[in-house]
This record gives sequence, C-alpha cells and structure tokens, in this order.
Amino acid sequence: MMETKGILLAGVGGQGVLRASDILCRVFMAAGLDVKKSEVHGMAQRGGCVTSHVRYGEKVHSPLAKKNDIDVLVSFEQMDTLRYLDYVKESGTVIINTEEIYPPAVNLGEAPYPANVAETVRRFFTKVVPVDAAALALRAGNIRAVNTVLLGALSSCLNLSLGLWEKVLQESFPSKLIGANREAFRLGRGV
Repeated sequence: MMETKGILLAGVGGQGVLRASDILCRVFMAAGLDVKKSEVHGMAQRGGCVTSHVRYGEKVHSPLAKKNDIDVLVSFEQMDTLRYLDYVKESGTVIINTEEIYPPAVNLGEAPYPANVAETVRRFFTKVVPVDAAALALRAGNIRAVNTVLLGALSSCLNLSLGLWEKVLQESFPSKLIGANREAFRLGRGV
C-alpha cells in the first residue's frame, strides 16, 4: 500500500496558490490516487497568507498534515518558506520562489525582510530548490504563470507521468493561455 504523502503550497493572495493546488489535485486524481485538499485564504484578497495542504496516496483520511509530515513545501514567496518550515519532514524538499513580497511591517520600516532565505533553509534541509519563477514566467510569455512554473518544479519531485500533467494543464486554462502555461511548466520542470 502506498503511504500517504503531503505537499504544502504557501504564498500571498493573488499568486495563484489555490489554482495551483486545484491543478495538482486533478493530476493526482487522473493518476488514480485518492487526494484530499484543505486551504486557508482568510485575507488573501488583501495580500494575506494563502496555504493549501494537498495529501495523496491510496487512501487519504485527512486533508491536513501534521508538523514534520510534509514531503514537499512549495513556497510562492521567500518569507512564506520560513513560516512553514516546521511542517516539512527532515527528508523533505523545499521549493522556494525567490520573489520577495514585503508585508506591512517591512514596508513601514518596523522590521527587516529576512536575508539569505535559501541559505538558511539549506542548514536544515538538503533538498532546496530556489526558483526565479517570475523571470521564467516572463520568458514563457505571461508573468501570471508563476504558479505554473512552480508546478513544473514540483513535478520533478513527483513520480507522475508527464503526459498526465500536460493533459490536466491543457484542460485547466483557456486556449489563449495554454501556450504560455505549457512553456512556464516546461521551464519550471527544468530547474
């Protein structure tokens, strides 16, 4: 029996965290796996934190992972990496979008933005993947495809058919956005 695994996607409202988690769940379902998802997006429209727990396996009983139980953390913004590190297993992978989105305390000069996030994370985890997702999304032709770039990076950590990913991506976007998102996924997968 396949053990239940967990992925935590974390970011800021407007970055496409929830859309990415929807696509991810559809890929797992297309692979014939049981999948459960839970999301938190309270003040998301005002730039607040957004998270989505995705757990998958043969039989999943709960959508939420405990601390130290996540196999992959996908952070859509650097500071969110630090907020959710305690959820990642010691053997887990941490994918970090190198973008910095300053919270109000930083913008007001009340607190510094954390420096050297990837280097800090490497002190605790060996599998750390920094991704300049904005630059790759721009190369793909759509800055809003940052979430798809990160899905591409995530896909390299999962044992799922590339054909499944491509099929679900094709079904997930309107025709005018498919090309840019397909390219964004390919570029993310190559990091």
